[in-house]
Amino acid sequence: MSSALVLAAPLRIEAALVSSAARGAPVRKTGMGPAKARAAARRLGSEGAAGVLVVGFCGGLDQQSVPGEVIIPDRVYPAGDEGHAEQAVECDLAPELVGRLAGRGMKLRTGPIVCVSKVAVGERRVQLLASGAIGVDMESVWLAAGAAGRPFGVVRVVLDSPSHELFRVGAIGGALRAARVLRRVAGALHEWAPAG
Repeated sequence: MSSALVLAAPLRIEAALVSSAARGAPVRKTGMGPAKARAAARRLGSEGAAGVLVVGFCGGLDQQSVPGEVIIPDRVYPAGDEGHAEQAVECDLAPELVGRLAGRGMKLRTGPIVCVSKVAVGERRVQLLASGAIGVDMESVWLAAGAAGRPFGVVRVVLDSPSHELFRVGAIGGALRAARVLRRVAGALHEWAPAG
């Protein structure tokens, strides 16, 4: 294997933040949304790494969620009302990731992340929260296929939440906080390898 993990970061800004802190770990920009994530998963499947870790931003779904908190999902699943055929995927690296990131001064939460095709705001967040998720993103469940039987995990940093919508005045402070935390996450994971 050429590396312990390949880090999949959906957007250019996420990939830049992760690369700047991951000190040589392989980081692949995968693109935003289901179609780009599916295409990236095909490329990730041929990576010579021991596992795949999706790292980037997400939206928080409940009122206690704030920009900069870290969500490590135990599973990711597609929103059922959008017609996606994929099934829920267990994130087998979640316990190890929690152990690695705990005690580093970051707010950590575990729970499901639901994956959607379009940015979720307002009433859509309420609907997704009712499905049992605590976070929402647009790629993780589709990128999971890129693990191709290898260990798979997701670490997402909340960029916005119901009380801190991204498109509101004053959102820049939360976005900067989330960016700093994403770099800290990448720095903590750059030499980490899955057990076994």
